[in-house]
Amino acid sequence: QVQLVESGGGLVQPGGSLRLSCAASGSIFSIDAMGWYRQAPGKQRELVAVITSGRSTNYADSVLGRFTISRDNAKNTVYLQMNSLKPEDTAVYYCKINSRTPRGYDNVSWGQGTQVTVSS
Repeated sequence: QVQLVESGGGLVQPGGSLRLSCAASGSIFSIDAMGWYRQAPGKQRELVAVITSGRSTNYADSVLGRFTISRDNAKNTVYLQMNSLKPEDTAVYYCKINSRTPRGYDNVSWGQGTQVTVSS
């Protein structure tokens, strides 16, 4: 079992910043890709950003240049720095990790979600 604990969401004014964190624990031998997704009311969940074990990154066009994903392998943690936030960034943000157990099994794990609201 792998547990993910997210933190850092909240209410922020347009143009403001937030930093999300997602810490993984449990049966983890290694972690491959780590990513952030979001889901706004009435919309499908969408990819925001992903970072591989080699630290290659990919971003949704809508957040490119404003959001930065990073990871700390020693802490099994992924971060999402969000700057210049817009009302359309309002959503529940979920982290997702692809990991491998000590016995060699692959896992895909999701966080519980953290609400980000951008409003004046």
